[in-house]
Amino acid sequence: MGKTKIAIIGSGNIGTDLMIKIMRLSNVLEMGAFVGIDPESDGLKRAARMGVPITAEGIDGLVRMPEFADIKIVFDATSAGAHKHNNALLQAHGKRVVDLTPAAIGPYTIPPVNGEANLDATNVNMVTCGGQATIPIVAAVSRVAKVHYGEIVASISSKSAGPGTRANIDEFTETTSQAIVDVGGATRGKAIIILNPAEPPLIMRDTVYCLCEETDHDTIRKSIEDMVAEVQAYVPGYRLKQAVQFESIGGNRPLRIPEMDGSFTGLKVSVFLEVEGAAHYLPAYAGNLDIMTSAALKTAEKIAQRHFAGVAA
Repeated sequence: MGKTKIAIIGSGNIGTDLMIKIMRLSNVLEMGAFVGIDPESDGLKRAARMGVPITAEGIDGLVRMPEFADIKIVFDATSAGAHKHNNALLQAHGKRVVDLTPAAIGPYTIPPVNGEANLDATNVNMVTCGGQATIPIVAAVSRVAKVHYGEIVASISSKSAGPGTRANIDEFTETTSQAIVDVGGATRGKAIIILNPAEPPLIMRDTVYCLCEETDHDTIRKSIEDMVAEVQAYVPGYRLKQAVQFESIGGNRPLRIPEMDGSFTGLKVSVFLEVEGAAHYLPAYAGNLDIMTSAALKTAEKIAQRHFAGVAA
């Protein structure tokens, strides 16, 4: 059985890490083209050294490449704004698209939560790095207790945030907040991202707060631990930083949160995560890249197995 040929648009940190993952790890996908707009970018130079067909003329250059005809799936690792144009052109050529920007044109996709649900969509959205790290936890709580409000804080090293990530800060918060609701199952959601300039760079840290109905603590804890194990299957550096924390909020001191209507009483669940990267491209502190590209790789492999099994490379 031949591998399915893919292309990656975006030669920055995320695109380059994804390319290396595909070449090292995938038995399903094969690099068909690597696309950028800066001929001097490290990503394009690295791809050329590895024998991958490249173009520095963006998506228009990709469409002109002779390899384009054989490409079945295209990853977009550019920006939310650029993705709208890229997707329209790729859809016109009948390509399936895995979107690593926060454009959210296709359905939100988090592998351990709804990874099987969107494989027939022609465009799937991988939400954000913070979303991939935290929404599984919101979903883990939601499947055993009604979550009225989910809030996540993603802290990443500023060195791991390239120009595309920085240009997408507003879209990050909006897309992640909505996915907390649509995929995580919370009634309301809020997302915050922190670019930490500390030296030496810190490993990605994520905090998840869920305000939910009072439920047995052990049931919630086990659901979270089971979900962490599912994510670890494709992101080995994903782990709980400390034990799950519980706080009962009584009527004598209810919480008042602007994003919620009225006051909250019930159970507050706090989860503290750390994501260490596999260091395929950037150092291990860049877990934000690792979880995003690992989720995209896993999703694309499932798409390929469903739609292109047996297609020669």
